Amino acid sequence: MTRRCLACCLALLATSAAAHELRPAYLRITALEGENQTSAQRYDVFWKQPLGLTHLTPRFPDGCEAAPAGVAAYTPGALARRYTLTCEAGLRGGEVAVEGLAGTITDVLLQVTLADGTSTSSLLTPGSPSVVVGGGGAPVFAHLRLGVEHLLFGYDHILFVVALMFFLPSQPGRARVAKLVKTVTAFTVAHSITLGVSALGWLQMPQAPVEAVIALSILFLAVEKLRGAQGTLTANHTWVVAFAFGLLHGFGFAGALANIGLPRENVLAALFLFNVGVEIGQLAVVAAGLALAWLLTIARVPLPSHVVHAPLYAIGALSAYWFVARTAAIVGWA
Repeated sequence: MTRRCLACCLALLATSAAAHELRPAYLRITALEGENQTSAQRYDVFWKQPLGLTHLTPRFPDGCEAAPAGVAAYTPGALARRYTLTCEAGLRGGEVAVEGLAGTITDVLLQVTLADGTSTSSLLTPGSPSVVVGGGGAPVFAHLRLGVEHLLFGYDHILFVVALMFFLPSQPGRARVAKLVKTVTAFTVAHSITLGVSALGWLQMPQAPVEAVIALSILFLAVEKLRGAQGTLTANHTWVVAFAFGLLHGFGFAGALANIGLPRENVLAALFLFNVGVEIGQLAVVAAGLALAWLLTIARVPLPSHVVHAPLYAIGALSAYWFVARTAAIVGWA
């Protein structure tokens, strides 16, 4: 019955998933060394925004003047600029905002380090696109929300989790629960390992090839399931496959976290909360699927086999497209 649930929800999800994820923007403002608190303050400004949201513009308090922005640097999915900001009275007590944010569904992580060493972080949202510097904020807890958003807007990660659910036993019972727990635990442990070692700089992978292979991992699951219910590698050892590909997905999560940035004073706490946020998003997807399966079990809604298999073909087609597009971007064909 779980497959019936997936057949209903994937028809909508797979056709609407046209992008990898919704990346948050990142604004870092750091006081330059040697500046004092009584004269005009100079700050190094680093601004990174998603390519699809290049109309977003940081706004600083009155009395602040930004030097001409340097040459833009393009990174996968983002545009980054760096320049110097001079403020006659400093930034403390002033308002920093991002214009154009109210018309989007993205967030901006703001990190400010003043000349006295005080460092604060805040999350600017479409409903609250400004903050008073030094007026508090969410230094690390913003990463919890960003982790949840990364999973829920990361369509490839969602499709991977959903594809794994196709390998659960069709009937409710201990066998389904045991396999679900083993599979989710294996995926969680695996991506937590590579997320941690990559975010801390111990082992890093280039993001573009990682995202291409993530698409290939989804295609693998779809093909495995369409080959038959029994006898395939994933059917016999689902948790092993989840663990193996979980290591790969962890590098994908780390790439998103690198785009966001980690606060220097709370690296481990922010990393932990981001990972917890990813798990909350993942469990929400699993819970929604199981809840819908339970409702369909009660309603006893019969679905033809071609309807049950249609989402698998949709998943396979979409992941194949992602793989080809991302590979073409790597080799310079797109």
